[in-house]
Amino acid sequence: MTAIFVTATGTDVGKTFVTVGLIRYLCTAGRAGDAIKPVVSGFDPQDLASSDPGILLDALGRPAADLDRISRWRFAAPLSPAMAARREGRPIDFNALIDFSRRAVVGHRDIMFIEGVGGIMVPIDDTHTVLDWMSAMRLPLLLIAGSYVGTMSHTLTALQVLARRNLEVAAVVVSESADSAAPLEETVATIARFADAIEVIGIPRLPRDASPHPAFGRIVALL
Repeated sequence: MTAIFVTATGTDVGKTFVTVGLIRYLCTAGRAGDAIKPVVSGFDPQDLASSDPGILLDALGRPAADLDRISRWRFAAPLSPAMAARREGRPIDFNALIDFSRRAVVGHRDIMFIEGVGGIMVPIDDTHTVLDWMSAMRLPLLLIAGSYVGTMSHTLTALQVLARRNLEVAAVVVSESADSAAPLEETVATIARFADAIEVIGIPRLPRDASPHPAFGRIVALL
C-alpha cells in the first residue's frame, strides 16, 4: 500500500484534476486507487457534482452517501479553511484532521491519495497550515503547479519550503493553465533545471471524459 499527499503551489491549479487522472489511470491498469479530500471550502451542497468532493466520488464510482467518508470538513465560503470555518463557528480540530487522514490510509490495498486544500501554506486553523498537516503525515508529496506566468517563483519557493521541513517530493506536476502566455513544455523544462533532480511532469488541459494521458503513467511509476 502506498499513500501520497497531493498538494499545490496555490489554489485552482489542478489538484483534483491530477488526482482524478491518477485514479482513472490506475483503474485502466487494473489497480485500485482511492482518495480523500478532508477539507474543502467554497462548497455548495446543492452543486455536489461539480465540487471537488463530488468529482472525486464520481471518479471512484461511489455514491453521494459517501461524502463524509472522503470530505469531513466542508465550508461554504470560498476562503482559506481557517477563515471559512470561523464564519460558520466550527473550527477545524487539527488533531482530528490528522487522525481522519491516518485512518483513511490504514488498510488500503493499493494507492491512497490525500488531497490537500489550497496551497502549502494555507491556514487550517489559528496555528496550523497545510504544511503542518503534511509534516504530521510524513507522506511523499505530489506538488501540483500551474503553467501560468509567475509559476516559476511560486513552484521553486514551495520546493524550498518543503525541503526545509524534510518532506519528500515524489514529483512536481505542472497542470497546464488556461490561456497562459507560458508554453507548458518550456515551463516544465525551466522548473526542472532548478528542481534538484526532482522529476517534473507536464499534463496538458484535457476534457473531463478524456482517456488518461500517458503522463499519469509516468507519475504512477514514481510513487
